Amino acid sequence: MSTLPTFELVMDMTTTGLALAQKLEPIASYFRSLDLPAPITHWGHPLMMGIVIFAMGSSAAYAGWSGRLSQDDEQKQKNLKDHSLIAKLMFGFISLGYTGGILSLVMQKQPILQSTHFWTGSVVIALLATNSLLSKFFSDRAGLRKTHAYLGSAALAVMFTHALLGLKLGLAF
Repeated sequence: MSTLPTFELVMDMTTTGLALAQKLEPIASYFRSLDLPAPITHWGHPLMMGIVIFAMGSSAAYAGWSGRLSQDDEQKQKNLKDHSLIAKLMFGFISLGYTGGILSLVMQKQPILQSTHFWTGSVVIALLATNSLLSKFFSDRAGLRKTHAYLGSAALAVMFTHALLGLKLGLAF
């Protein structure tokens, strides 16, 4: 009798997570040796990433949609320029936070690569990277510009879901 493919996938992710945790352990051990207060170790990542998601994510979306919908050409250009800057910075912070979140779990000796929070974070990175690539090609293509706007909005919705799942994960241990 064969095992279910989903069981095999979970086992592969557990094995991969353990291997990654072992590779990250020397770094985690160093940070553990700093004797940071437990609340900082446990809630530092969620607090900082919450600020990035809610402040920068909302600002990037607002500037992008304001630029898209503005009738005033000067205001439109300003909003789109703001959107571009905020979105680039946000993507950088989210990418760093993604790795920091994994390291935080290793520091706290928690499993990695298994939670819905990990998977929604991975989806956010993929959506933002895809949207970034789209932005390089849509200067004269209305369809790609529209796709970029809605994909960015979807990414923001996933970010908010990700934050809630992170809160749930943080409260679980």
